[in-house]
Amino acid sequence: MAAVVRERVTAEIEGEFCVFLIGMRVNRVWKPHKWFPVARAMRAMLAELERLPNLGFLGVEQWFGNPSIMVQYWRSFEQLEAYATARDRVHLPAWAEFNRRVGSNGDVGIWHETYRVRPGDFECVYNNMPPFGLAKVSKQVPATGRREFAPGRMSL
Repeated sequence: MAAVVRERVTAEIEGEFCVFLIGMRVNRVWKPHKWFPVARAMRAMLAELERLPNLGFLGVEQWFGNPSIMVQYWRSFEQLEAYATARDRVHLPAWAEFNRRVGSNGDVGIWHETYRVRPGDFECVYNNMPPFGLAKVSKQVPATGRREFAPGRMSL
């Protein structure tokens, strides 16, 4: 378990980045043959992305429940899109398999939202937390001076 950072910090990241929210909802729990392959495919994608940092994946936070939710951080939207459409990566075959086995039959819900974040269009603060979220995948800096309050962090 990562150590708690006891000072108030914020994240510093160069340039534009991308936040990708993705999740799965089990609608028919009695059909594990439908939803378990979806969960297994996501695990395989994350393993591939962590193994190949040049693809632009910066990191992930995830919560398990129903729905399960992931917040992924990417260097750029273009790199996320390139990964999603690459024929030689795990995602595209998994997506085709999902559409073949589940499609729109209602057994398993999936969703995603994508946000392109331009420099100066975000702010965050962490206190008494281990490295988390954007601060875990970028550079943690003290939330002091101009970074002490949200308006100052937003305009950097």
